[in-house]
Amino acid sequence: MKKVLSRISLIVAAGLVLTSCAISAPLMVTSNSMGSKTGEASYKVVFGIAPLNADAGAIKAAKNGKITKIATVDQTVKGGLFSQTVTTVVTGE
Repeated sequence: MKKVLSRISLIVAAGLVLTSCAISAPLMVTSNSMGSKTGEASYKVVFGIAPLNADAGAIKAAKNGKITKIATVDQTVKGGLFSQTVTTVVTGE
């Protein structure tokens, strides 16, 4: 009986550690041409606490990619057991 409970506990613990989820969605599409530039901005949340300087906005991503005319904005949220990463990707010229 003890061995069975130990194995079940191990399987449950492994399942929790390996659990993750990713959600990706387009936030905006404009009439500007796609262009060849891509900019990215992201931050990580650990134990539900985001850093004070967390900025994964479209403007920050455009500045990081040196983009002046935004064509598309996509955002991805990847979650794990204790952490989460928010990433915004901008394309344009």
